[in-house]
Amino acid sequence: MNSRFKFVVVSASTCLTVLLLIGSMLGQSSSPDETYKHIGVFTDVVSRIKSEYVEEPDMKSVTLGALNGMLEAIDPFASYLNADQYKDYLKNRDVQRADVGLILSKKFGYVAVVGVVPGSPAAKAGFSTNDMIETIKGIATRDMPLAYATLLMQGDPGTTIELSVVRVQRPEPATVTLTRANTPPQPVDLQTLPGQIAYLKPGVLTSTTLRETAADLEKAQKQGAQKLILDLRGTAFGTPQDGIAFANLFLDKGRVTYLQGQRVPRQNFDAEGKSATTLPIVALVNRGTADGAEIVASALQDNKRAQLVGERTYGDASMRRVINMDDGAAIILSVAKYYTPDGKSIQDNGVMPANQVAEPEPAPEVDENGEPLPVQDQQKPQTQKKLDDDPMVKKALELLK
Repeated sequence: MNSRFKFVVVSASTCLTVLLLIGSMLGQSSSPDETYKHIGVFTDVVSRIKSEYVEEPDMKSVTLGALNGMLEAIDPFASYLNADQYKDYLKNRDVQRADVGLILSKKFGYVAVVGVVPGSPAAKAGFSTNDMIETIKGIATRDMPLAYATLLMQGDPGTTIELSVVRVQRPEPATVTLTRANTPPQPVDLQTLPGQIAYLKPGVLTSTTLRETAADLEKAQKQGAQKLILDLRGTAFGTPQDGIAFANLFLDKGRVTYLQGQRVPRQNFDAEGKSATTLPIVALVNRGTADGAEIVASALQDNKRAQLVGERTYGDASMRRVINMDDGAAIILSVAKYYTPDGKSIQDNGVMPANQVAEPEPAPEVDENGEPLPVQDQQKPQTQKKLDDDPMVKKALELLK
């Protein structure tokens, strides 16, 4: 089946099946009669394609493409795994294996980068949010289940994996080879800026960095810090539970977030009243801020505990479950979403800072003739920007003054 035909079929079937799924699962926008009508239209389209297309199509591939396209349309972190893929998933789910440090979602049918783990092979290779991965080990990611893509990234330490990637600043696909590794936790970055301002960047949200952050806050205040810049940019690793725990470092009262789904009763998460600091805060976010860090950012902004500076965050905060199918396949699907204290779904809307400042794109590296350097010849990105030249930090300092 050629790619053009597959694209047409997947696009058409996805549109129809999305209508079906939304109508049947949410039960809000479609009556039963409308749902059956969508089923009839979908069946008719598939029948016409099967009987009238120029050649006999691979209906298994069409079905798999339609299912994954449907799931992506409502949940970029969902996956449909066939029986064999689900067996691999179960076998490796709880095994501690090395990986490359990429946090992934689906976008336009392909695998996209949400963020990278600091210090990981992907971070050292310069991967960033919204990079698109075309192939993994030579396998096209178009309609590849997200959970399966994540499995392919993992393996024994020292083994390599080849990716074809389209980067934000480089539209031509480039081949990148990454070596899997067990990335050690990176320390929390604590600096002192002029004006008795502490700058704190956790990088990831884990129980370890939670303890380090609490200790660093105590240290900064003992050293005379009067104000705080909390840098959550690029912080995409950390569960919603980690985000709730981090928010409690800064909140004495108020709602941190709440969780709710069609079959998941609402659960409120309120501040525990044991904050580690009362310093005035400006928090920095960008499109690489995701998951737990988005809960921190929205809680601080909506409770007026901090001013938020930067760009709209990625949009990823939900409870996901594995739903087993009768044929041995499975769906990994968001069954409940986390909301901002003001009632907006983080996964649907991200978090929009009140003070919007765009983060400049890094200029592509070129040779002496002005031609773009191949990815493998580019210098590894600096682990830390010069804060003096950072427009978001400048805005934060302005607000704190």
